Amino acid sequence: MRLKGTVAATRPTPEASPAAHAGHLSLPYPVIDLFAGPGGLGEGFSSLVDEKERNRFRSAVAIERDEFSHKTLLMRHFLRSFPDGEAPDDYYDFLAGDLTAVELASRYPKEWIEAEHSALRISLGSESHDQVRGIIRKRLGRTRKWALVGGPPCQAYSLVGRARMMGRPNFESDERHTLYLEYLRIIADHEPPIFVMENVKGLLSATIEGKSAITRIVQDLSRPANAIPGAKQDLAYRLFSLSEEEMAEGEVDPRLFIVRAEEHGIPQARHRMFIVGIRSDLDVKPGTLRKMRAPSVRETIGGLPAVRSTLSRGLDSFADWISEIRKVSGMNLRQQMNGATYAGAVAKGIELDSLIALQAPRLSSSTRYTLRTPSHEVLRKLYDARLSTLTGHEARGHMASDLRRYVFAAVFAENTGRSPKLCDFPASLLPDHQNVGPGRNRAMFADRFRVQLADRCATTITSHISKDGHYFIHYDPAQCRSLTVREAARLQTFPDNYFFAGPRTAQYHQVGNAVPPQLARQIAEIVSEVLDAIPGEA
Repeated sequence: MRLKGTVAATRPTPEASPAAHAGHLSLPYPVIDLFAGPGGLGEGFSSLVDEKERNRFRSAVAIERDEFSHKTLLMRHFLRSFPDGEAPDDYYDFLAGDLTAVELASRYPKEWIEAEHSALRISLGSESHDQVRGIIRKRLGRTRKWALVGGPPCQAYSLVGRARMMGRPNFESDERHTLYLEYLRIIADHEPPIFVMENVKGLLSATIEGKSAITRIVQDLSRPANAIPGAKQDLAYRLFSLSEEEMAEGEVDPRLFIVRAEEHGIPQARHRMFIVGIRSDLDVKPGTLRKMRAPSVRETIGGLPAVRSTLSRGLDSFADWISEIRKVSGMNLRQQMNGATYAGAVAKGIELDSLIALQAPRLSSSTRYTLRTPSHEVLRKLYDARLSTLTGHEARGHMASDLRRYVFAAVFAENTGRSPKLCDFPASLLPDHQNVGPGRNRAMFADRFRVQLADRCATTITSHISKDGHYFIHYDPAQCRSLTVREAARLQTFPDNYFFAGPRTAQYHQVGNAVPPQLARQIAEIVSEVLDAIPGEA
């Protein structure tokens, strides 16, 4: 069966085919979403429909402890309480700033209570375990066919996170090493027929107590009783990759769990681990994600309104901003590029006449939303014909010196097809920073300033975008800034009507840590086919 509006996955193997549609009449399947963040995984599962526009999944409960991520999750669950395409006009008034969240909730108390019932703010751990167990049992009832999804916080597993934390005496005991055990306890308690666990690629090289973290986690997921006292000794799971076939038997190579999002239509090179577990008593095997071209950065964000950055220090007017940028043309940069083959073209691009000719935007933010119909099927799912107000499309402030680096970097990328390394920067544009020397020698931080190349997919959108924009420079020299929250959300494939709560830093953090919803949607199709293939009623 092909699901309407989805990217087809490889179908379950023939061993499951006789009962391929046994559970179809009991749709939608419940989903339990742990460590839900702003809801990327849940959004993908909840948006999957069949050929009759029926939802394949419903979010029975999503749990997140962060205040702003939970507020984002709550608002999305509220929107989902209405049938697809039938959200009230008041929701769009809320996005436009004409209604507060409190006013919106008061006008639709039934739907808001429903959202509060499914989007919960709970800190998972030993203190809340009994509470969470009771909630999940109540929400599932007698349901046999359901999915557990999510992934524990990944900072302690990430390569950058470990580099920063290794000097801390309590690093090995950091709770983020062991929160996966809470995920495992829920598996042991409720025995889901299928689970999907997501985490960062850095988990491959992480260690816990001197031993490989991923090896330990794979062993525990296969046999929960290895790590959870009291778990059933015969509870076991076969583990599968979403990108590789024939890997459930014998020793599992953890590298096979890596999913490269750009190979599946997502406009960024995001590499994450996805482990699919199917209970061993079920004679079912999942399919794999289908390969497809990813849209470029230009295709994904090029249609958004152009906005300029703001000056973070001193006066900020368009005249001040453009004056600071144009100072780069008087720095005699051609000679500082030491005769490089690209020197002439880049120097010409930053001459005063060239900078004057740029169609620089005068506004630093825009709420204008114009519906466009892109050709790429992934991008078409992001648009909303009823939307008139764009949220989160506001440029952050930058120092004047960084603006000049950004315009140089964007012009460089435009002429060379690559983002400049520190060794490519003219000396007069180099920042006064202790890492500049090693960066110039390519020892470390050589790509401190990274342009998102217009005709390629983006680099990984990470939570680091919340701290500074140096790694996320817009490809357009005329805009001369880092990406906005909305642009980052587009590259993550969040729909344009997705509201992110909290201050801008928190919004960036949520977007950077999320699973791309359009990747999650493709995963949901594979999970739904597995559940369909399980004999018997749900």
